[in-house]
Amino acid sequence: MKVLLLTGLGALFFAYYWDDNFDPASLQGARVLLTGANAGVGEELAYHYARLGSHLVLTAHTEAFLQKVVGNCRKLGAPKVFYIAADMASPEAPESVVQFALDKLGGLDYLVLNHIGGAPAGTRARSAQATRWLMQVNFLSYVQLTSRALPSLTDSKGSLVVVSSLLGRVPASFSTPYSAAKFALDGFFGSLRRELDVQDVNVAITMCVLGLRDRASAAEAVRGVTRVKAAPGPRAALAVIRGGATRAAGVFYPWRFHLLCLLRRWLPLPRAWFIRQELNVTAAAAA
Repeated sequence: MKVLLLTGLGALFFAYYWDDNFDPASLQGARVLLTGANAGVGEELAYHYARLGSHLVLTAHTEAFLQKVVGNCRKLGAPKVFYIAADMASPEAPESVVQFALDKLGGLDYLVLNHIGGAPAGTRARSAQATRWLMQVNFLSYVQLTSRALPSLTDSKGSLVVVSSLLGRVPASFSTPYSAAKFALDGFFGSLRRELDVQDVNVAITMCVLGLRDRASAAEAVRGVTRVKAAPGPRAALAVIRGGATRAAGVFYPWRFHLLCLLRRWLPLPRAWFIRQELNVTAAAAA
């Protein structure tokens, strides 16, 4: 019976996510500012947008990686692609990035927030200093970018696409400051969506809940702590793009994360058991 129930739920979620009226042509000529575009899901997002004919401004911390991604985007057919290297740990960076994008593209249709800063997993990551740094990179810079870009997105009736994490919906061990920043994102953008609705502002907000990022830095940060495998970058990126283009309120990749979020309040003890199966608790506690 349990197997049949889970199979039925899986079929329903699959049908829900793929019956989304996604029209790839809607992204041709779209003006996109994408953060965290140097690796992993962000890099794959850039390549998908390039194939679909979007105009791109890419930003990330490392200029050399950005130059490589920009070159590949041009080969894939992006009509316009620019880059600006920026460190989101600096409070001045977000505004300069958005201004650069507005100057180059003349406005924005999509703001795709994907950059992350990761602290080492384990108890040493709970310090106030680490938490302050993570909150600037993973939360406050998102707020700053959004605030600066919102007037342009309002004019274009555009979309905010926020790439978050399961740790912003379901707390887990040994990720205290990172999870705090992701929960803050969920609260901020959930409240902002309601404010925009009340004010009749036609800007969509799509919250994307992804698993472990498919990038070397993410894998290294949790090496020996978790048994979770990284989500494949190209497929996760495509799910994010589909959600943003169809103005969906939420995207979950893999789809089972939606089920976990729905059940988290109903079944707290089984949830704790499942989390323990994914963690090497001894290694994490010793970190």
